[in-house]
Amino acid sequence: MLISFNPADIERAAALINNTRKVVILTHMSPDGDAMGSSLAMRLYLLKKGKEATVIVPNPFPSFLAWMPTASEDIVFEKEPEQAKQALTNADLIICTDFNEPKRIGAVGELMLQQTCQKILIDHHIAPAPFADLTFSFPQSPSASEIVYHLIVALNDDNYRMPLDIATCLYTGMMTDTGNFSFNSNFPDMYEVVAQLVRLGVNKDLIYQKVFNAYTADRMRLMGYCLYHKMQIFPEHHAAFISLNRKELYRFNFQAGDAEGLVNLPLQISGIDYSCFMREDKVNPAEVMLANGSKTKIKISMRSKGDHAVNTFCRDIFSGGGHKNAAGGEYYGPLKNAEQLFLQHYPQYFHKD
Repeated sequence: MLISFNPADIERAAALINNTRKVVILTHMSPDGDAMGSSLAMRLYLLKKGKEATVIVPNPFPSFLAWMPTASEDIVFEKEPEQAKQALTNADLIICTDFNEPKRIGAVGELMLQQTCQKILIDHHIAPAPFADLTFSFPQSPSASEIVYHLIVALNDDNYRMPLDIATCLYTGMMTDTGNFSFNSNFPDMYEVVAQLVRLGVNKDLIYQKVFNAYTADRMRLMGYCLYHKMQIFPEHHAAFISLNRKELYRFNFQAGDAEGLVNLPLQISGIDYSCFMREDKVNPAEVMLANGSKTKIKISMRSKGDHAVNTFCRDIFSGGGHKNAAGGEYYGPLKNAEQLFLQHYPQYFHKD
């Protein structure tokens, strides 16, 4: 799974970066560790090259990622739309990380497409849309952060030593997008990158503590509620399903990031190879154009084991996608309709005894 760049693309990327002054970096809605890691690492790299670099996220990121270097300086479009619009209007270059098509960033995507400046895409999802002037797409990579690592190295000479804050962001992205290296992570090259990051001073144990041991008591109670009251098992097709409506989320004082990892829990059950988790949410300002008048959005996350894929199901049923063992999508409409779609179609996609 060695990531290999076209030398001409590296030369072009270097020229774009060197000849620009103001850069905006964009990443997807509901930013996760890889979105934050890849975007913040690019921002820090550009700042150290003397550029003005701004990260815009469509909506808030989880509190357990707030410690990441310069995360507090991100512009959240949902809260600061005018500031985000101004930054995009003034940009000489736009760099997109960890998403493969403009709809993944909602209304920010429409604003991005209106800008005439050059655009670079850095991503690891299949079939990237042709909206960028220069695309670094490696679907075989477990994370966008790993691609950013190789790109930064390729843009510099042999004497380059990656600063610790950049390395910390990249390790966080790699760790979170593989579930602490528990899925989509059986690649020797990836661990060579991890080794290099640790040599640079990354404290992997401390990062784990900050990300995975920083939940609230309400989140732990929510997890218990999901497993005891909400989890459905379909043993014939080795599948599990959990859904939460907004009333249930409110009961447990739900905050951004509290649902992180819940989809993985059923996979710890012997014989369960597929897991689906749905949660109801409001349509935020960044998604109004996608919602077609709906006030409700259903966030769908799916995970699987081994050779059992979930990305095809997410693509076909929920217009989503992702990786073989980790995928997702959105449904704009009532939760009961999204639940019905899952129940109607999963038998055709999940293996049967």
